[in-house]
Amino acid sequence: MGLIVPRFQATAVARNRLRRRLKELWRREVQAAQPAFDLLVRARREAYGASYAALRAELQGWRDATCPVG
Repeated sequence: MGLIVPRFQATAVARNRLRRRLKELWRREVQAAQPAFDLLVRARREAYGASYAALRAELQGWRDATCPVG
C-alpha cells in the first residue's frame, strides 16, 4: 500500500497520527482478508478530523464495493 498524507496546513503530529490510523486499518481490515494487490491511498483534508470509526467505515465501504468476497 502506498500512502499519501498531504500537509493541508496540519502539524507533523496530525499527519503521523492519520498515517498510523490508516496503516492499522489497512492491516486489520483489508490485508488479512484479501489477496495481495497494490493500492495507492491519498488522504483528503476531511480525514484529519475524522474519527477512527469513520475512517474504518469508509475503508470497509470501499473494500465491500471493490473486492469480491471469496
